[in-house]
Amino acid sequence: MNQSNPSTASPQGKKLLDQYRDALRLKQYSQRTEKTYVFWVLSYILFHNKRHPKEMGAPEIRQYITHLVTEKKVSASTQNQALSAILFLYRHVLHIPLDESNLAEFRPQRTKTVPVVLSKEEAKAVISNLTGVYKIVAQIMYGGGLRVMETLRLRVKDIDFANHQIIVRDGKGENDRYTILPDSVVQPLQLHLQRVRTIHEKDLEKGFGAVYLPFALARKYPNASKEWMWQYVFPASSLFVERETKITRRHHLHETAVQKAIKEAARQAKINKHVTPHTFRHSFATHLLQNGYDIRTIQELLGHKDVKTTMIYTHVLNRGGLAVRSPLD
Repeated sequence: MNQSNPSTASPQGKKLLDQYRDALRLKQYSQRTEKTYVFWVLSYILFHNKRHPKEMGAPEIRQYITHLVTEKKVSASTQNQALSAILFLYRHVLHIPLDESNLAEFRPQRTKTVPVVLSKEEAKAVISNLTGVYKIVAQIMYGGGLRVMETLRLRVKDIDFANHQIIVRDGKGENDRYTILPDSVVQPLQLHLQRVRTIHEKDLEKGFGAVYLPFALARKYPNASKEWMWQYVFPASSLFVERETKITRRHHLHETAVQKAIKEAARQAKINKHVTPHTFRHSFATHLLQNGYDIRTIQELLGHKDVKTTMIYTHVLNRGGLAVRSPLD
């Protein structure tokens, strides 16, 4: 068996995983997706004792995915994600055609699940048990229907106080959209930004203060990374050195910190539901429907491409599925 190392350089001088990263970036995949896809490709290679992927094909992919499902007990969505990552490698980096008909059965249909939704009282109870920056983050997610990473990636320029709206840049599907800036969060958010600006000015005094800029903006606007308008609304508490550039930056707050804070707040509020940051987005959509807002308006605020995705929230209006009143009542 040939045990060639997939990390060896290609004729072009780049290692396989570096070529893989380049291909993902060329197709404008997010950093988050890049990190996840690289993980699965590396896992696939290690599972097969570091054989080079060009020496393998559909049988080895089947064997690896089977291992994930039967041994690792991964979910259907994770199974799809791992397979997509590996197929991307063969299609766009190795340019090796595969008989994907043999892999079709490894594309499971995700089961339809009803989202966890808080009542208005429960949502307010959870938020009331949060403090500081975590409370503002939750208020924005619930008040504007943002995903947790959309919230944490907000920059100062994305908050439009004058028009009471938030601009969500490069959301899921790489689309921008407008959503609501709740009136009740305006004052605490303005006070929060005053504190953030003080932190930024201190960073500048120390020779830091540069924030990550997406895609080619850093080259197009070389001084923009230190401008106030580009800073994260929810910066991390500490600086870090970027691995690729070696530049010291202040990134945004990490999502796990938000997840832990919300979980603890739900426990304190004695909410017997599985509450996550995404629960606030579900609750936002549900409560707008309950208040009589049009499904198309809600679709636009959520950034859904297909109204069918938004329609899942209509379950709360149906009282048992078909607006049927129980004979017991």
